[in-house]
Formats: sequence, C-alpha cells, structure tokens
Amino acid sequence: MAEAETVSDLERALERAQPEGKRRAHGVPLSAMLPTVPAAIEARTLVEVLEWHETRHPERLHVTVLEDETTPLGALTYADLGRRARRVAGGLVARGVAPGDRVALMLPTGLDFFVAFFAILYAGAIPVPIYPPTRPSQLEEHVRRQAGILGNAGASLLITLPEGRRLAGLLKALVDALNSVECVGDLEELAPEPDLAHRGDPAMTALIQYTSGSTGDPKGVVLSHSNLLANIRAMGDAMRAGSGDVFVSWLPLYHDMGLIGAWLGCLYYGAPLYAMSPLSFLSRPQSWLWAMHSYKATLSASPNFGFEICLNKIPDAAIDGLDLGSVRMIANGAEPVRAGTLRRFSDRFGRFGLAAEALAPVYGLAECSVGLAFPPLSRPPLIDRVDRDALSRRGVAEMARADNPALEVVACGQPLSGHEIRIVDEAGRELGERREGRLEFRGPSTTAGYFRDEEKTRALFHDGWLDSGDRAYMTGGDVFITGRVKDIIIRAGRHLYPQEIEEAVAAVPGIRKGGVAAFGTADRASGTERVVVVAETAETDTHARAAIEERVVAATAAISGGPPDEVLLVPPQSVPKTPSGKLRRGTAKTLFESDRIGGARRAFSVQLSGLILLGIGAQIRRFARLARDTVYAVWWWAVLGVALSAGSLAVLLIPRFSWRWRAVRGIARAALAAMGVPVASAGINRIPKEGVMLAFNHASYMDVFVLAAVLPGEPAIVAKRELARQFLTGLLLRRLGIPFVERYDVSASLQDARSLTDLARQGRVLAVFPEGTFTRREGLAGFYLGAFKVAAEAGLKVLPGVIRGTRSMLRGEQWFPRRASLSIEIFEAVSPAGTDFAAVLQLRDAVREVILSRCGEPDLGGLAKPDPPPA
Repeated sequence: MAEAETVSDLERALERAQPEGKRRAHGVPLSAMLPTVPAAIEARTLVEVLEWHETRHPERLHVTVLEDETTPLGALTYADLGRRARRVAGGLVARGVAPGDRVALMLPTGLDFFVAFFAILYAGAIPVPIYPPTRPSQLEEHVRRQAGILGNAGASLLITLPEGRRLAGLLKALVDALNSVECVGDLEELAPEPDLAHRGDPAMTALIQYTSGSTGDPKGVVLSHSNLLANIRAMGDAMRAGSGDVFVSWLPLYHDMGLIGAWLGCLYYGAPLYAMSPLSFLSRPQSWLWAMHSYKATLSASPNFGFEICLNKIPDAAIDGLDLGSVRMIANGAEPVRAGTLRRFSDRFGRFGLAAEALAPVYGLAECSVGLAFPPLSRPPLIDRVDRDALSRRGVAEMARADNPALEVVACGQPLSGHEIRIVDEAGRELGERREGRLEFRGPSTTAGYFRDEEKTRALFHDGWLDSGDRAYMTGGDVFITGRVKDIIIRAGRHLYPQEIEEAVAAVPGIRKGGVAAFGTADRASGTERVVVVAETAETDTHARAAIEERVVAATAAISGGPPDEVLLVPPQSVPKTPSGKLRRGTAKTLFESDRIGGARRAFSVQLSGLILLGIGAQIRRFARLARDTVYAVWWWAVLGVALSAGSLAVLLIPRFSWRWRAVRGIARAALAAMGVPVASAGINRIPKEGVMLAFNHASYMDVFVLAAVLPGEPAIVAKRELARQFLTGLLLRRLGIPFVERYDVSASLQDARSLTDLARQGRVLAVFPEGTFTRREGLAGFYLGAFKVAAEAGLKVLPGVIRGTRSMLRGEQWFPRRASLSIEIFEAVSPAGTDFAAVLQLRDAVREVILSRCGEPDLGGLAKPDPPPA
C-alpha cells in the first residue's frame, strides 16, 4: 500500500496477493467501467475513425497490452495513440516516406505496433505487417519468406524493435527496395508532432495483408479503407458490438483476425481491447481465460488450435475459481473448425459459466478483409452429421444414418450483411442445397486483388465473384466448409478431407497433438494421389515406433476407407506451422517431396552464413544500380549547368524580348532531350495569346524549367520577391519580364497583387503556383487566395494545369536527380463569377478541385489557407 501511487496500482497488488485459482470471481476492473459511446459511423477512413474518438473522448482507454492475465505492460488512450502516431509519422516523412510507399511492420504485440500502424497511415503510406522470428532454428526459412514478402511489396522502410535490427539487416541486404530500418522510439524522437493534414480517401489502400504461401510466392491482399470499415461494420452488426463490450485477445497483430477483427473493430466501436502476446498464450494458455475472467470480457476469438491447446495443456488446478459468465461470443475461425473441439470445450468450460451459444464458428478470409459468415447470436454450434461416402464420392451432403460412417461438419454461419455466398461446380454453375462445390463470394469488404500480381488477381475473379479456394455446401442459409480446394486429396475418384485424417491420427497415443499433416502427392503410375501422413512423436524405440505406425495406419484407414500410402514419423517441431501455431500443410507437402521433412535442421551459424552470402549478391546489384544512378546524376547536372549558362548569355545578349523567350524555350527543350527526359504535353492549344491565368501544382524546382520549355509566347511566371534581390538572378528574370511578389509582408503583397492585375490587363499570360511553395512530401497543399483575387478583379479566366513527374526527378530537399518521364496538361478554363470574396473562394476551390483530381497525388491541405498572394 505504501508503494501504490494510483488506485490501479493498489488493485493490481490486491489481485496478485490472491492464489491464481481465487482471482477475481466477481466485479469489474476499474479500467472496464467506461461510459458507453457511439461508434464512429461518420468516419470514411481509419484515420477518421481514430480522430472521431480522439475529438470526442480523448482520454478514453483504447488498448491495454498485458504481460499476463492481470499485469498491464502499458496502455493507450485515443489521445495517446493519435499524438504518438502523428509524431512518428513526422519521423517517417523525415526519413523520406512518401504517400503510397509501403512500410513493413515487424513488431510483436506491444504499444509500438499500434502507434506505428497509424503513423504509417498518417504519412499516407501503406502498412505491411509481417511476423517477427520465433525460433533461431528456423532463421533461414523466416528470412527468405519475409524477404519474398518485402520484395513483392516493394517496402522502402521496415519498422522493428531495437533487438530486431540484426535480422532486419539481413533482410535489407536481400531486398533491393528496402532503404531503411527504423525503430518507433527513434522515429518518435526524430521530429516533433507535425501538422499532418492527410486523411486519405476511402478508396485508398489502407493495408496489404499477406496470406500464407510459399517462400517465393507471397500473395498480398490489397484492402482499402472502405473495405475494412465495411467488414468491421458488418461483423459488428452480427455480434451486436458496442462500446460496452470488452475484447480480450492473444491473436497476433500481423494476422487479419487479430489486426482487423480484434483491434480495428474495437477502435471503431470504442470498446477497450486487452491484448496479450501469442507467446504468452502458447506458454500459459490459461492466461487467456483468466484475462477474460479478470477484465469481464464479452468478446474474444481464436483459431481452432487455440481451443485445443486450452483443452490439452491447462490442468484443472490452474482454472479453479474461473468465471467466464461475462463472455457473449468467442469466435472460432481462421482455420477448419472441428466439431469435437467445440463439444469438448463447451463441456469442460461450461462448468465455469461459459454458455454453449458463446462458441461461435465463423468463416472468413483475407480476400474479404477478415469476416464473411457469422452464426446468429444465442445459437449453440450447429453440427451436420453427413454420410462420408456420399460426400466424398458424389459431392452430396446427405444426412448420415446412425450405422453409417459419418463426417461431422460445422456450420460457420450465414453471410454478413451486404455480402453474398454461392456454391458452384467446376463449370461455374451454381449448385443447390447440400451440394458440395467451390465457394465464391462478393460484397463491399472484398479486395480489388493481389498486389503486383495480375495473374493471380485474374484467377481470383469469376464474373464479379471471388474464388475463396474453399469447398463447401449450404443448407438453411448456413455455410458448411469441407476443406481447402488445394488440400483435398483425390484418391480413386473419392475426396478425402485431410483435417479429418489429422484429427484421427492426433488421437493415437504417442503422437503429438497438433503435430500431424496429411496430404496427397501425385502418383503418375496410377493417375491418382498417394495419401501421405506425417506425424510427430518423441518416441525413439524401434518397436514402439512400429506399433505407433500401425495405429496411425488403422486410424487413417477408418476415415479414408483404405490405408495411407506412406506414414512418416518425425521428431517434434518437424511439421511446419505459422508462428501462431497454425498447420502449414502445403509447406509440409513441399518439404516431403524434396525429402527435407523430419531431417536435422542446419545449425544457426550455418543458416546465418548462408544468408550473409546470399545478401552479398543483392548488395552487388544494389551497388551497380547506385553507380549507374550516380553517373546519370553527374551527366544531368552537367547538362543543366550548360543550359543555365547558355540561357543566361542569351537573355543578357539578345536585344528583343520575344527572341529571348524563344532562345530560352529552345535551350530548355534541348537540355531535357540531352538528359533523356521525355516531356508529353496536352491541352497547350487551349492557352490564348493574352488575357488568361494558368495555375499549376508545384512539386519541384524543375517545374519552372518545364514551363519554360513548353509554354508558348512570353509567359509571366510569377516568382518570389527574394529572387529579385539577387543581382544576377534578378537581372535575368527582369529581362524575361518575370513579375515578383512578396509572400510575407501583407502591405507589400497587396501592392504586388495590384501590379499583377495591371500586367494581366496588358495582355500577358500569367502562370502561378497557388500552393506558394513545395515540400519533399508528395501531395497537393492548400491554395493561397491572392492569385484568384487578381484573376477575379482583372476578369481573367483561369486554366488549371497539372505537371507530373518532376517530384520523382528532383524531390524537395534532395539534390540527386533520377530518371523520370514528365508531362504537362492544360484543362478547360474556369471563369470567375464576380469580384467579391465569395466569388474568389469559389474560383479557387473550382481550380483546385480540377488539379487535385488530375495530379495523381493525395490531398494534403484541404482548401483553407491564409491570404497572401501567390509565390
């Protein structure tokens, strides 16, 4: 009591003073006693969701990271998350991250993950979560897989823990696009909280979620803000979610179920999330149940293997006094749901207050954000007992007679609101009830495709429907998943379901539960598939292993109607799994076919040496590319220097004004051609010879050079007054008739505005950059009003113009030019509707809308800006 500084400190001390079995059986922790708040229904993007809550209740508890069931490692309110995310976003921008860039997150469950995810969104970039390494023995496989993902994503920056820098260095050596490896703490200290106006667009990509795949074949599911929010709202409707809920999760944040279903769902509805590490759950699975008890959870979720771990690894003494009566729903999804697991979990934990209807088998996939089908609330799991022979041979889910071999299939619910599911045959024809086929779906949560993979994207879509890759049947509105298309074993025309074989084999004494993989391999001689069962066992005695193998054969034969073609008993940890514990059946098959499963893993030092050697080749390629870029940059600057020198002499020596502009235009075009820079133009014929204003976006110093090369006649390209004070530069610009404006002194700027009005009335074509200046960050800033005030008073039409490519060639705060294609396009004129302030605003907004819609860059500044004239 003497050491406690807050009521929460005292509460935790009292909680720890009790034996584990006697922990809080009644009552609600203070952190969960929050007033209810509405969901962020007005938000169109994830950033708007955060700011919606941050504006209305900034100090509301959002997420708590748990060390164990009662010990918080840290917490974030909405204000904490928003403030820290914007500060880290400033660090990302300072590191060169631009809108549209992909930034990888290799972080465990912790506050840094939540902050970094939103920092990436605030910077206008796209988060790419990848999983951190788990075992040193699997280092090589992990690095190769993550390098494949990072290479496909084209990630320019990786955020990890300080302890992960060494591993990240290996990834950086293997991935050409990866320029920087950073930690949240360093990025947070790099810059103060910036004024980031980026909110994004609902159609913009908010996340690339990589699905399971081989090392060299990653699939990045592209999900927009609107996809994610549509899915969160649909799942929330099915769960009747609200801010009064409490979600306890051990799911990894790099997986869609933990990231979207748990965290982002809680963010949207204002419900507190209590998150623990998957490693904490795997080492002490009772910590998940005790956390639900302690924080009076109403919602949670887990793949089927998580329920099995609780059944197999939690002793009765560890859950004495447990109370799960507050739980309304625990979703079981992300992998096949097994009827036996549901039945045994309900029987065992029903004694601790868990209602049978709280166990909710669900179905979803990354291509539909996360959720696709949920069961009705308050309905216990629905289990179909179908005739195994009818299903495997004829694809008909007939109800089994009591004396017939049966396959139990769990109902995974009904399509979420706004979503549809259909079952089709191999020809794409829709099937009737209880007919098994391929499951296809559509709805507002569905992806637009796979990142940088047109071939797989084309294969995903069938006449507006998406192929799930799963086989299923429907009846009574519910969907029953029978297995993955690629995992189904076809033997002599009969479909065998590997998960059923695995479950039967796992029950054999001596076999490690969760350590079984069944799959089919091609048998060219017979034209069918061989059935292979790989099972882990710690048994080393020859006779005992032979007895185990006989029992495995018998268990497989009882399910499949015949013995397996091969049984392979392997040591523990041989069957490949994801870091969260899910079986990787396809990888097991690949390892088996290459005769690499069950063998001794290479030593850590050997794996590390191999990766270093592999990285040397990537480094050589990177060096060669840098050398080419450097040679081009030297040539670029040499050409530019010659062009500026020649142009200066021409402007000083040529007597006639029109001849000077003709010489400048010719020199600029020749310089761009010598640099190897193509410049495409469109709409130039819309520019009259006089009495008009051109307004352009501003992205680089090269914008003026491009205008000088493309614009006809003698344009008056408005410049900042600071240039007039430079002796040579000011002299050259005055000889070209360039007008100057004051950006900061209000009285002087008003005088300059009157001068521009006079110049326009004299017939000169004015060219302005209404943003006033440019930054290295990609995006269109807000427009100043001065130029539009001039246009309104002089009665000038304003032609919006868009310059593209100059930012890529020479970005702000950067002096290393790069190859780029440039273009300039002039659009239809916008006429002022009057000279009053409202007309000036209307003119400004209309011109900016045209430029924003055509420039291909995000909106950084809205429409509001101070009122100095253009610069």
